[in-house]
Parts: sequence; C-alpha cells; structure tokens
Amino acid sequence: MYVAVLIGLAAFLIFSILAAITFGNADLSLKDVYSVIAYKLFHIKSLSAYAEGAVHDVVWLIRLPRVLLALAVGMALSVCGVVMQAIVQNPLADPYVLGISSGASLGATLAIMLGVGGFLGGNSVGVPAFIGAMVTSFAVIAIANMGGKATSAKLILAGMAVSAVCSAFSNFVIYITNDKWTMGSLAGASWSRVGVMLPVTLICVIIFWTQYRNLNLMLLGDDVSITLGTDLHRLRTFYLIVASVMIGFAVYCAGVIGFVGLVIPHVIRILFGTDHRRLLPLSALLGASFLIWCDVACRVILKNSEMPIGVLVSIIGAPCFIYLLVRKSYGFGGSK
Repeated sequence: MYVAVLIGLAAFLIFSILAAITFGNADLSLKDVYSVIAYKLFHIKSLSAYAEGAVHDVVWLIRLPRVLLALAVGMALSVCGVVMQAIVQNPLADPYVLGISSGASLGATLAIMLGVGGFLGGNSVGVPAFIGAMVTSFAVIAIANMGGKATSAKLILAGMAVSAVCSAFSNFVIYITNDKWTMGSLAGASWSRVGVMLPVTLICVIIFWTQYRNLNLMLLGDDVSITLGTDLHRLRTFYLIVASVMIGFAVYCAGVIGFVGLVIPHVIRILFGTDHRRLLPLSALLGASFLIWCDVACRVILKNSEMPIGVLVSIIGAPCFIYLLVRKSYGFGGSK
C-alpha cells in the first residue's frame, strides 16, 4: 500500500509539473509549451524555432522556474512541519504557527533594508533569513520552557508571541519599502533561485529521511531516549539548524506561506501513521504538488492579476487548524 501510494504521489507530482506550466495569463498552446521544453532539454533541431522569442521566455524563464520553485518550497515547508512536530512533540506545530517563518521574514527584510542582497548577491539574503529562523526557533523553545517544562499550549502561545513581534517589525520595513513579498508569492521565481532552493531542499530532506529512527524516538520522549542511550538535546539542536536553513531560503524565495507544514503532515499521518520513514517522503511529495496547484489557482482566480499564494494557503489552512483545535483530533498515532 505504502509503495503504491509513494509511486502514485511521485507520478502525480510529475503530472502537476507538466500541467502547471500550461497555465498563465499568456494564451499558449500545449504544443508551444512542450516544444520549448523539449528543445531546451534535448536540443531537437526541428524545434529550433523555439530557441528564443516571447514563447520561449514565457515558458522557460517564467513558468517553469516558478513551478519548480513551488515544488521546492512546498516540499521544504511540509518536511519542516513534520520535523518541528517531532522536535516539540506537538502535532499542531509548523514553521508558521511557531513563528519561525516570521523570524526568517524579519531576517530577510532587515537584510534587504540594509542592502545585504545587493552587496553579496541576491541569493545571499537567504543567509540572514536562515539566521532569523534559527534564532526564532530557539527563542520559542526557550520561552516555552520558562517557569517549567514546555507544553503544547506553551509552545503555541510562545510561537504566536514571537511571531507577532517579528511580524510587526517586518511589516514596518515592508511599509517603508512598499514591498508585498511577505504575503507569499512565487512571482519572483528565477533559475538562480531554483538553483539554490531546490538543492537545499533535496539535501535537507535526505538528511531528515536518514534520521527517521531518531525522529520516531522523539515522539516517545526524553526519558525513553535516555534509557536507549540517545541524546535528543543535541539532535534537536541539529534538526533545528537544518530546518532553519530550509525555512530561511523558502521565506526568502517565496515570502511567508503558512499552514502547509501543518495540514500536509496531518493528512499523511491520518492515513499512514507516525513512522517518519513513511511520513517524510509522502509529506514531501504531497506538499510539493499541493503548493504547485495552489500557485496555479493564484494565477487563474483573478483575471489579469494574481492572488498572493500566502493568502490562498491561509484561507485553506486556517480553517483546518481551527477544526483540529475544536475537535482535538490532532494527536500522534490517532490519539487525542
């Protein structure tokens, strides 16, 4: 069953990529779209007419990088959601709810305001975004542990408080610079961003996948891990750093997109349980496809305009978050 679903999600992701590049404001035929891609990939001489021109630019320089960036960001957010939920032992955790995305956004906006991107190159803004994400993640855990051991409620409240502070500063910077990227958008996609975001995501996902046993152990708690001779404290620190790298670059490339890391892992967990050996790859594939189609919807819902993807995902994710809280159907392994 698991293998069949894994193959099915991989096939659906490939289909999503091929289908998503056919959507957009420019009215292009399927022949034109796939001819451009065929020429760029295989250099077929009979398709040399698509080597340049408006059709080439729309497909190869705008649509395809955008789809691949959506794939990388969706995969990163979903996997980070799985890992954060294991780290804090809270199935309602994700980078957005815990304020980590807001911290990354603050780091990126400060870097842009100070001109770091122009000094070291555009993609270098991902570095201060990573620093902001990492500092925020440790701050949330530290605040939640004040006055006693952290609980699920304290983690959520600490994340919301830190997120509010970071968002306030970020919004102030955005107001000054008149830039709306923090609402979430893939409109700035380019091959240079894809060339950074996609490898970072794939490497980090592979790292986490090799750690599935330790992630499973985290769900059992520190007491059990100590008896088994595993230091979860060091592992948590390492996982937070790796997750912060992914979130930092994801926020820099696409702004703040919430709830992907909450909804996708929960869907997979309901169907296949809490084993991270299965949970991580399935969440990665489903998250990538989910964000690709959300981006397609953002491009077609408003005629001659574009809805910020962060807005659309929040419209979907926030009711799911409220439903889980009200129903209290958010435990690991089906427990409530």
